[in-house]
Amino acid sequence: MGNRDIILEDAQCLFAFLSYAEEGPESADTILAMGSQDLMVANTAAHGFFKKSARWLVCSGGLGKDTATVFLEPEGVLYARRCQQLGVPADRIIVEQRATNSGENFQYSRALLEERGIFPRSGAIACKPYMARRAWATGMKQWPEVSWSVVRPALSFMEYIGLGNDLTTVLELMVGDLQRMRVYGGHFQIPVAVPDDVWTAYERLVAAGFDRYVIQEN
Repeated sequence: MGNRDIILEDAQCLFAFLSYAEEGPESADTILAMGSQDLMVANTAAHGFFKKSARWLVCSGGLGKDTATVFLEPEGVLYARRCQQLGVPADRIIVEQRATNSGENFQYSRALLEERGIFPRSGAIACKPYMARRAWATGMKQWPEVSWSVVRPALSFMEYIGLGNDLTTVLELMVGDLQRMRVYGGHFQIPVAVPDDVWTAYERLVAAGFDRYVIQEN
């Protein structure tokens, strides 16, 4: 098996683990769209808004580590514009445009809703496929009063890359997210066990050079 074959096999292992999520109940008070470099998340958020019969859709995101040099406008603004194009009423959309990481997506969105006297009990997170598990774990820690579920495209790794997503970028982001599942567990997100085979795949990808977003551990 060549190096590329091993890399793709490890990538699919990480993708499958990170993408796992249960959709939860048929309805949700609020959809929280988590900003990222993947603008298709806005489509997922709009679909979730209608599917879950939600009252509110929060488009959250400023300019983060993967978008500060790519986008000219905050992620939340871009998402909101797309959601309106897809039929979500403007008065049902709340734009949060300061968050630069996952924890802030929840913290700042919560503050905006509370300022408006909105206290959801159920919510669905719209995110990239491979952000599903970490997004849910973050929401459960940062905003535990809400019962969170996840809405995301049901895609395989190769299908996701086939949509035009850059292979190297996705690999680097997945590696960074997987590491944070361990490093942030119990702090910024609830603990989630990472199976040994998934962690071994992570280590091989780091060794192969996909370490752009790996943080230094003390």
